[in-house]
Amino acid sequence: MNGNNVNVSKKTSPKMNWEKRQNMDLKSDTKAFEELEFKDDFMFGVIMRNPKYCKPFLETILGIKILNIEYPKTQETIDIMANAKGVRLDVYVEDEHNTVYNIEMQVSVNKNLPKRSRYYQGMIDLNVLEKGEDYKKLKRSYIIFICTFDLFGKGRHIYTFENRCIQDYEIGLGDETTKIILNTKGMLDDVTPEMKRLLNYIDGNISSDKFTRELENAVLSVRSNEKWRLDYMTLQMHYQEQFEQGLEQGLEQTAIKMLKDNELSVEKISLYTGLTVEQILELKERILK
Repeated sequence: MNGNNVNVSKKTSPKMNWEKRQNMDLKSDTKAFEELEFKDDFMFGVIMRNPKYCKPFLETILGIKILNIEYPKTQETIDIMANAKGVRLDVYVEDEHNTVYNIEMQVSVNKNLPKRSRYYQGMIDLNVLEKGEDYKKLKRSYIIFICTFDLFGKGRHIYTFENRCIQDYEIGLGDETTKIILNTKGMLDDVTPEMKRLLNYIDGNISSDKFTRELENAVLSVRSNEKWRLDYMTLQMHYQEQFEQGLEQGLEQTAIKMLKDNELSVEKISLYTGLTVEQILELKERILK
């Protein structure tokens, strides 16, 4: 065997090691169906599909009474253009006044939430407004993020944002958009007792009033539902497939860069990326075309 050939049959390639670690991380972040809590995306989405829970949930957060809510689409997905980044919304409902409510659960720290809320607002507005329609038809909207962390570090349970004049805060822009970021770990006495109990429940505390007990019973009901169990398993398989496809694409891009550098043999590129020699040769042929 010459110096350019490398025997990899008895070695675990870097790709295999890295992929194994990534899969372990993916599995460690994935809860068993029986362990799902209200704050987990799947459970939250399922329970909030029922107006019996979604309506009082919104009423508690906003301190208002809502006559009824409607679901324009189940698990609303908004794609404005073929090449645009689609928006998948956790909860998307409207009330009797055509006010739009988008509720998102956020359990992992994400500093990009402000920009994300801006993007969601734009996509929702474009989705609501038909081409050529007057801007007056844009609906009043609330984008609500429920965070299990304090994004701004001020100890508040609730941070509410509206567009106002910097020179005179009494002047509102009047665009009828509101963004609310909730913090389940708030320390200040800035919300109602009902809302505090709700946020405490979301944060993992035991249910402590009628509504949170109803939510907990809903969680137990979903856990015992075989259809939801199957849907959850199917969703996890889909995520796994997406992950593996993304990994493969990333390795191919790395291999292409190595081929263009023209410093490594096909066998060594195969060793370093974990792709087969045949795959590397196909990539090489694609480059030469």
